[in-house]
Amino acid sequence: MTVVIDQAEKDRHAALRHPEKARRPDSPVLRKPEWIRVKAPMGRAYSQTETIVREHGLHTVCEEAGCPNIGECWTHRHATMMIMGDTCTRACAFCNVKTGLPDALDVEEPKRVAEAVARLGLKHVVVTSVDRDDLADGGAEHFADTIDAIHAASPGTTVEVLTPDFRGKAGAIETVMAARPDVFNHNLETVPRLYLTIRPGARYYISLRLLERAKEIVPGGFTKSGLMVGLGESREEIMQVMDDLRAAGVDFLTIGQYLQPTRKHAPLERFWSPDEFKALEATARAKGFLMVSATPLTRSSYHADSDFAQLKAARAAPEG
Repeated sequence: MTVVIDQAEKDRHAALRHPEKARRPDSPVLRKPEWIRVKAPMGRAYSQTETIVREHGLHTVCEEAGCPNIGECWTHRHATMMIMGDTCTRACAFCNVKTGLPDALDVEEPKRVAEAVARLGLKHVVVTSVDRDDLADGGAEHFADTIDAIHAASPGTTVEVLTPDFRGKAGAIETVMAARPDVFNHNLETVPRLYLTIRPGARYYISLRLLERAKEIVPGGFTKSGLMVGLGESREEIMQVMDDLRAAGVDFLTIGQYLQPTRKHAPLERFWSPDEFKALEATARAKGFLMVSATPLTRSSYHADSDFAQLKAARAAPEG
């Protein structure tokens, strides 16, 4: 059966989700190479995961960001929880999450997330969020409440958080780390030169300092960050970001291919080949990261459970 995608309808839907992008000029959406193709979501396990998410009234970044790996992950009952609503206060040029004025925080959400994690039987869960610049602490306490709720409902589940930068608000990172997430993740996303066009609401060195501060607060904890390629960055710029992350004590680096959601999003400059990703991984490992995942389809929470096991093993392994 041939599936026909109506790009015009897709763009009209996007205009409702991203009103700030509506006046931007169209950019062509490049045809994906063979190594980017993924299977359509289907199967009983996928449907069960979807049902649990719906029954608990939760949002997932898998759906909101249009992740290409949703079929594989949900088939294995791995869903990345997105807390604090489905509406982001920022308008990053690469992101497919809806932007606008968010609703008030739902104080029952941490409990519902924990219940869903228990029903899914997750050994490792990733919790992320939209940016909430409207909140005094950027949502840090809500993250802490969610971590605490998961620990209470599923004591054997390890928790990885992928947080926003909290705009560098005083005490925010301290609040999150006090709840003892097993992995603290914050994505730099791209190289410093591209921040004003790709992440206009963020600042590179604020993000870098957040990662460094997380490691200072819990020296024995794991920190993680991610990059996209295909936005016009150079290999040399990526090397510099790797060095900056190592200087900040980051343990785990993910690198994936940027995929342009609509014509109004940041244009995709090029697809990096699988061999180029292998070279990036080799370079990152040589720079001292404990764990590196660099493939076209790598995303921050993709294979996060098995990657966490490898991360712990890498730290425990004797040097030699």
